[in-house]
Amino acid sequence: MGESRRSQLKENLPEELKKSMSEWQFAPSSVLENNLPIDSDTETYICPNIKGVIYSRVQPSPLVKNVKLVAFSKDVLVNILNMHPSITETDEFVKWVAGSNLLSSSTPLAHRYGGHQFGTWAGQLGDGRAMSLGEYVSHDGKRWDIQLKGSGLTPYSRGGDGRAVLRSSIREFLCSEAMYALGIPTTRAAAIVVSDDAVIRDQFYDGRPEVEKASIVMRIAPSFLRFGSLEILSKNIELSEMRRLLDYILKLRTDITECEEQKYCVLLEQVIQESINLVVAWASIGFTHGVLNTDNMSMFGLTIDYGPFGFLEKFDRNFICNASDSTGRYAFCDQLLVVQWNLTKLYQAVKVLLSEPEQKRIEMLLRNAVAAGEAQYVMAFNEKLGFITNPNITQQLSRFLIEMMEETGSDFTMTFRQLGFVTIDEMGNAKALEKHWSLKILSKHSKYNEFVSLYKQCMAVEGLSDEQRRSNMMTKNPQYVLRNWMAQQAIQLADQNDFSAVHFLQEILSKPFSINEEAEKRGFSGPSPAWAECIQVSCSS
Repeated sequence: MGESRRSQLKENLPEELKKSMSEWQFAPSSVLENNLPIDSDTETYICPNIKGVIYSRVQPSPLVKNVKLVAFSKDVLVNILNMHPSITETDEFVKWVAGSNLLSSSTPLAHRYGGHQFGTWAGQLGDGRAMSLGEYVSHDGKRWDIQLKGSGLTPYSRGGDGRAVLRSSIREFLCSEAMYALGIPTTRAAAIVVSDDAVIRDQFYDGRPEVEKASIVMRIAPSFLRFGSLEILSKNIELSEMRRLLDYILKLRTDITECEEQKYCVLLEQVIQESINLVVAWASIGFTHGVLNTDNMSMFGLTIDYGPFGFLEKFDRNFICNASDSTGRYAFCDQLLVVQWNLTKLYQAVKVLLSEPEQKRIEMLLRNAVAAGEAQYVMAFNEKLGFITNPNITQQLSRFLIEMMEETGSDFTMTFRQLGFVTIDEMGNAKALEKHWSLKILSKHSKYNEFVSLYKQCMAVEGLSDEQRRSNMMTKNPQYVLRNWMAQQAIQLADQNDFSAVHFLQEILSKPFSINEEAEKRGFSGPSPAWAECIQVSCSS
């Protein structure tokens, strides 16, 4: 065990934290308490269209061959699940994550949903390899749904085997926790295990399948309900079930307390705003989701279902991170438009339950969604440049910078970060830029000096000191994001049962705004290695 792991276990923590699984239990299921329809048919197990239900009862198929704990999130365990980190040293915890220690308080369920995938209605989808073990109410009173992803067949597995491979599980584990540290609304990851159980995957759909290790990631969220949860009910004209599900969502969403007759409209308004906020937050850190289907969009404004995601490196507004996205539908620059399209599909599903005035309210919001998002983009990039007011003054500045980044191929993350490292006077000094590699690339642009002059003018108009600008920028622009090559190195080592790189990435990504000397030696804030351009990620997981 590495030193960072040992320090996590030894740190002084509250006495009430549970140190064994026998001390810990799930809360009563809110699904059962609210009488949501559940399919209990275990004989006709995999069915293409199970009508009249929202969940199905399931049992995990545990990993069994040489199961190992890859990593865990101390923050999730301590502050959400109220477990002491030492619990991870017990066999009962590892077996719990692997699906073989099913607690008596557990209510294993798989959720039925549908979705539009790459713009086309795909019919019933559902939790094909994920299942909820139950819910937990943390010490702060918040309710959390706890899922295993990769835990075997469910009624919604379609043609799959219900398993997840190590590479995709590591990526989801690391990125969900990294996004949380960046301040992006997201599902969380509690732990990840791997085994010698074999699965076969054709990673790039090129007819060359390979044997890979099976893995399970334990992820948690206030809820994993998504747009497709309502779409499937609408498509099958299951209006009673849709009302019950909407009412259930409203009960889970304690932030919505509007009067009874407007409740569905208010819910939609909230989801529309949260979804726009989310895609703007993604853009501010250069994140591209990769599979923005309606079944991958949360009714709680969270980033869910981490698959072939990617962070911008050399700035390219048309960046496509998913090798399976042959048309570029989910390119970086089109995420806001896609979210608007997905929100329209959600509205169409729920429209039948809204009054005419409510429909007009939602339709107006949807028409204005892109404009609203673009206005928020301006504000977000205004803040990345160190400004806190008057976005209209700096709008030209941020557009100027983006154009220069695209034309020079400078790095998205490090250009903003390094602009905060230098003073406004150093910004125009070629010698001062020598140690800032991405700024050095940017400065080769023919209009770079014009950009620096405009930057000074904007600061003068706002009355922003250079010290305050740099301080503001250090809180908005991370030093580290999960670049694909960093994840790939960790995956390759983990495949050989060396989890040290996963642990190190956890450490630096939990503090993305702080410089880590070892991370600097490993080049985590430097130019990506040449071999990184060959990395491809796809929907195969």
